[in-house]
Amino acid sequence: MSVIFIERGEIDVLDGAFVVLDVSGVRTHVPVGGVACIMLEPGTRVSHRAAALAARVGTLLVWVGEAGVRLYSSGQPGGARADRLLYQARLALDEALRLKVVRKMYAVRFGEEPPARRSVDQLRGIEGARVRRTYQLLAKQYGVSWTGRDYDAEDWDSADLPNRCLSAATACLYGVTEAAVLAAGYAPAVGFIHTGKPLSFVYDMADIYKFETVVPIAFKVAASNPAGNPERAVRLACRDIFRQTKLLDRIIPDIEDILSAGEIPRPEAPVDAVGPALPNPESLGDAGHRA
Repeated sequence: MSVIFIERGEIDVLDGAFVVLDVSGVRTHVPVGGVACIMLEPGTRVSHRAAALAARVGTLLVWVGEAGVRLYSSGQPGGARADRLLYQARLALDEALRLKVVRKMYAVRFGEEPPARRSVDQLRGIEGARVRRTYQLLAKQYGVSWTGRDYDAEDWDSADLPNRCLSAATACLYGVTEAAVLAAGYAPAVGFIHTGKPLSFVYDMADIYKFETVVPIAFKVAASNPAGNPERAVRLACRDIFRQTKLLDRIIPDIEDILSAGEIPRPEAPVDAVGPALPNPESLGDAGHRA
């Protein structure tokens, strides 16, 4: 399983297992060793033992706002490795190397080589224009009224339905991507296209998969105008598409391939630096689905 959301529950460890207790005392088992990322929404309490167990098995805990619209804090399973952090920083700080990485990101995302002799800022502008057009095309495809990407993180309910669905969908994608970045030993904050944010590199990588996974889902759910909780419908659909596309299996190899575009030696893993591996979603069986 890639990512799950938990709200209004107390998370603890009972008999060695990761469990969630709701207000009525109902106990729900969560296969924490087979979950890459757990999103903790308001009303959730986490015991020290639960946090320690999540860190030990390599599951990322992320504290988010209601419906996942804001990210407040996150744990770090294993953490960035010094050798890979220095490698990533060297690529990001050298403008020539950074441009090579950005051009590779562009090529992977759009399936074509970017225009020659363009700076990072120029490529960012070209990318932004393509993204806006893609939003418009998908909105038209699904019959959704679309006036542009617009939402207020401080006032969730003020956004229209398509923007709320998009925010919930991208929150799921960012959680999975951050878990992969951390598991690979890199720093979420050291980005190439995005800069100056705690999750800049997460945004860089997540954008590669956004329009093939979560954005169509968000528009599809918005078009159906579900009653009750559309954000939950988005999350369930995102869970399914992550499994179908085997997204977790793709992100870390893609990170290595993209950074290799800088054409500098990549650090080799020291023999004592074996950290927690990302879970294999196929190994969870029915238990993973029920959770």
